[in-house]
Amino acid sequence: MTNRTAAVALLMESFLLLVSCAAQTIQVDITPAHSTNQFVPNETLGAGIDRIPAAAIDKDLVQPSLQQVFAAGWQPVSYRQNTELLMEAWHWNPKGTWSDPSGKGYFTGSATPTEAIRYSYGYALPHRGTTRNDGTGNAGFSRLTDGDLNTYWKSSPYLTQRFTGESDALHPRGVILDLTVNQLVDSIRIAWANPYATRYVVQYWTGEDPIKSQTKGVWQTFPHGAVTGGKGGVETIRLSENPAPIRFVRILMTESSNTCDSHQPADAKLADPRNCVGYAISELYLGTTTPDGAFHDILRHTRDQEQTATYCSSVDPWHEPSDLLSTKQAQVGVDLFYGSGVTRGLPAMMPVALLYDTPENAAAEIEYLKQRNYPISYVEMGEESDGQFMLPEDYGALYLQWAAVLHGIDPALKLGGPSFQGVNKDIEVWPDANGKVSWLGRFLDYLKQHGRLNDLAFFSFEHYPYDGCKTPWGTLYDEPDLVSHIMQVWREDGVPPNLPMFITESNLSSAASETYMDMFAGVWLADYIGSFLNAGGNGVYYFHYLPLQMEHGCNDSPGTFGMFTVDANYQIQQPLSQFFVSQLINLEWVQPGTGEHLVFPAKSDVDDGAGHALVTAYAVKRPDGQWSLMVVNRDQLNAHRVRISFNDQTRQSPNFFSDTVETSTFGKNQYQWHPAETQFLAHSEHAGEQPVVAITKGTAEPDGPVLHSRPTGGKDTLYDLPAASVVVIRGKLGVK
Repeated sequence: MTNRTAAVALLMESFLLLVSCAAQTIQVDITPAHSTNQFVPNETLGAGIDRIPAAAIDKDLVQPSLQQVFAAGWQPVSYRQNTELLMEAWHWNPKGTWSDPSGKGYFTGSATPTEAIRYSYGYALPHRGTTRNDGTGNAGFSRLTDGDLNTYWKSSPYLTQRFTGESDALHPRGVILDLTVNQLVDSIRIAWANPYATRYVVQYWTGEDPIKSQTKGVWQTFPHGAVTGGKGGVETIRLSENPAPIRFVRILMTESSNTCDSHQPADAKLADPRNCVGYAISELYLGTTTPDGAFHDILRHTRDQEQTATYCSSVDPWHEPSDLLSTKQAQVGVDLFYGSGVTRGLPAMMPVALLYDTPENAAAEIEYLKQRNYPISYVEMGEESDGQFMLPEDYGALYLQWAAVLHGIDPALKLGGPSFQGVNKDIEVWPDANGKVSWLGRFLDYLKQHGRLNDLAFFSFEHYPYDGCKTPWGTLYDEPDLVSHIMQVWREDGVPPNLPMFITESNLSSAASETYMDMFAGVWLADYIGSFLNAGGNGVYYFHYLPLQMEHGCNDSPGTFGMFTVDANYQIQQPLSQFFVSQLINLEWVQPGTGEHLVFPAKSDVDDGAGHALVTAYAVKRPDGQWSLMVVNRDQLNAHRVRISFNDQTRQSPNFFSDTVETSTFGKNQYQWHPAETQFLAHSEHAGEQPVVAITKGTAEPDGPVLHSRPTGGKDTLYDLPAASVVVIRGKLGVK
């Protein structure tokens, strides 16, 4: 290279550096009338605790682990109730009574405090009718196609007229068969148990997928699929004259025999009405009938996930002690939860099981907590009912039954739900008689129609915006719009403007991966929290609060939902990117404690030329009088320098940071994740081993801390935003 060429290259490099570092602007609208929200940190910025390995409970809920967790700054805790996702009945108290004196049936935990509860467990439901859902993974099986006539699916008794006070036709029970591909069908055989359906229809789906795309098709009754005089036993029905290609078949039941199931005691004095209402099926068969009258079944009957998949609209929570399948994982016992100090002495959001439980068990739990004088902020009713294929009117019917019992204990309890799964668009279900498909809209309508909207004290949902296997850097640009859009959707569905809106569980994705440890996750977290509060959110809970082992994640990468890596004994090894960003949010951006913060809109003019904001900003006025900006540079490669201007439309002159300004920076110079090395095993060495295993551990280097500096503010002060960083800038305002 000649000297002239080298000089030109150096000049060009200097010019490009100058362009990339040219100052741009963040405008903050501090007009008092334009404030978008107000919040108190120790009521608003929290974290969630779920069912975890029992070993993690023993190691995490002690010092010094808790102190390291507390260093992230999260405040109130949401107790996540995982047993509903796995279609289990929750024994929140291992001690209690069974409805059947022989020691089985419907369980109610003891409301009388004795020794402290350290662990609690979920019990599998022997009348399960769903092969898989969004919580079970590929574990367990349905009794509808398990090949065993001695087992049966049974619907929830709490959705019958005896408990709802409404006609059973208003809460029809349904089971769905999924053949995975179109197959020729003209006949069905139903082996009923007790109680059986006396009135039902057999239908096929005309569209794509009635589980995942409920508005893209309709349920059409087979030509001979309407039954008005069902007699139970084994019924074989010729549904149509000729076989037709069908994938999904549904049996929709609207009238019951109300005959008692196999659990009804011989002694009539011990009769339990729950055993004698609803519907029960031992086994389903589907296929064709030949001219000789022979029925030919095409379903696969087996007690595992290879069975023909079925889905059901509800499950009877009847079970027995042998249905406790494992104690290796546990819900944290409520006494340990409150007594360990993890709640910081703040009121906690507590759950009650609702989808697969009884109102008596929920009432006993609340009574127990009150007798212990444990502070409760809110009570979340059930867990992810949308992921359990429950219709909104059915959830509403259960909600009102549970609410009546719980408010009978304490009318001041703040009840809410339904704890939707993390979705980015409205949840839609098969249209009702009026053509309405919004799940939330119909649930709210149900409460209004019964004059019980006041029983809903808050609306809750979860936020997992991304597919864990699909997270290119550019998806970071989507988060502010994703969270603000879904909140607007809920409001348009009918959530009242004054009803608090909580995200009770959240992180990048429902699937763990190494993305959680990368700087990507920290940048996302700042944008998410800032966007939620700017959009008017009332409470947000980071998930998962406690340190956990790496798990097999998306694209076969190891990942953790926690803020730390731990060793085999759950001892914390390293904090991860979300730990440091949590500190920025909770300890630098906001003023910790009980003071009220006001949120104001802020916007930068830094973009990528394609309409994506590379720099986002979130402004709060703190109770100590400081203005605080959390600035997110989502530019993966380039640093930016910005001026900050505060504009009040009631005044003519803009304001700027003045005097000493506190800045806290977390970017690539403070943190870099180095992934684990993995290896594919064509044939695993050990039974059940994953096909791809980590042969080295991932590590962060550098691994913090946050960089603090104290520049002098002013109109022309430039603030540095390193590439892929979160920067908190705070101070007092002046006009110079």
